[in-house]
Amino acid sequence: MSSFDFDELPERRGTGSIKWERYPDYTPFWVADMDFVSPPCVVEALQNRVAQGVFGYAHPHDGLIESVLGYLERMHGAEVAKVDLIHLPGMVPALSIACRAFCEPGDAVMINSPVYYPFFDVASDAGAEVIDVPHIRDEVTWRFNWDAMEAAITPRTRVLILCNPQNPLGRAYTEHEIVQLAEFCAKHNLVLVSDEIHCDLILDPQQQHFSTLRLPEEFRQQLVTLQAPSKTYNIAGLGYSFAVIENPETRRKFIKAQGRTLPEINLLAMVAAEAAYRDGEPWRQELITYLRGNRDVLAEFIQNEIPELTIHEHAATYLYWIDCSRLDICVKPSRFFAEQAGIFLSDGTPFGGPQHVRFNFGCPRDHMLKGLHAMRDAVKRNSNHA
Repeated sequence: MSSFDFDELPERRGTGSIKWERYPDYTPFWVADMDFVSPPCVVEALQNRVAQGVFGYAHPHDGLIESVLGYLERMHGAEVAKVDLIHLPGMVPALSIACRAFCEPGDAVMINSPVYYPFFDVASDAGAEVIDVPHIRDEVTWRFNWDAMEAAITPRTRVLILCNPQNPLGRAYTEHEIVQLAEFCAKHNLVLVSDEIHCDLILDPQQQHFSTLRLPEEFRQQLVTLQAPSKTYNIAGLGYSFAVIENPETRRKFIKAQGRTLPEINLLAMVAAEAAYRDGEPWRQELITYLRGNRDVLAEFIQNEIPELTIHEHAATYLYWIDCSRLDICVKPSRFFAEQAGIFLSDGTPFGGPQHVRFNFGCPRDHMLKGLHAMRDAVKRNSNHA
C-alpha cells in the first residue's frame, strides 16, 4: 500500500499555474509538470526555510552540494568533484549557454528529432544553425540514424545536444548507444551536451538510465552533463539545475559564456533540491510505480478503445508520444482534441513530429482516464461523421 497519495488532484486553478491557466477552457494534459503534490520532505524543508523569515542573497550551500554529489554517486555511480559542479537556474538557459560557449556565428549544432522543442532554438542564441537528423523507427524501437548523421555533419558542426531519456519518444538509451554517440562526437570533435532532466523517471524495472557521466574518461573531456530534480519531484517552477563538466577548459568556456544575463538561483529552489536529493527517494520509488501503472492503463486504453491512434513502447518520462496520422481530420490533432474533446495536449509540430500529440500522464489515474474517454468519444464522433 502506498505511503503517499497520488490519487488526489490538487486544485491548481488560481495558483498562477501555466498548465491550468494558460488555456482555461480546456482540461490540460500538456506541459511537463505533474498534478501531484511534491514530496513531504520538500514541502517541509521549504516551510522551515520560510519560517526563518530572511530571504537575502544565497549561494549553493554545503548541504545542497553534499546532497547533489551524494545523489550522483548513489544513483549514477559517478564520483564527481565539487569543482566540476556548476549550479544553474534552469535547464533551457544551460542549453543556450552551451551553444554560446562552444559555437561561433555560422557554426552548427546537431539534434535528433522529434525532440524537446527548445533544442531547435538554442543554437540561434549563438548565431549557429541547427542540423536535425531525425530518429528512425525499426521493428523494435526508435534509433539514431547513424548513416544520416555521418552524411549531415559539416566542418563547422561544434555541438551535439542529446536528450536522454528522450522527450517525447520515451526512450531510455542503452549503454551501447550512448558510447556509440560519444564515439561519433569524438570522431568529429563535437562537444556532447547531454540533457538528462528526466533521468530519474525510468518506468521499466528491467531498464536503467545510462548517464554520460559513466562514459570512459576519454569521452568526458568534451562533455557537458545537465541534470535537475525539477521533473522528478515536481518542483520545476522553482528553477534549479546543474551541470557537471570534468575538463577544466570545457568548464571555463561554459562559465564564461554565462555572462551577466542569468538571474541568481532562487534560494528556495536550492532548499528544495537539497531535500529532494537527500530524502526524496522513498517518494520517487512510489511515484515510479504509480506512473508505470498510468502508462500501462493509457497504452491498453488506446490500443483497445482508440485503435485509430498509434503508440509505441514507452520506457521513461510521464509524457506519451501519440501518432494521430490515421485520424481523418483536417486540422492539427492537438486542435482537434481541444475543440472536440475539451482537452489540451502538446502539439507535435514544435517537437518535429507533425500529426502527433504528447500526452502528460503525470496525474491521478481517474483524471487521466477522463481525458482518455474524452479523446475516444471525440474520435468516435468524428468517425461517425466521416
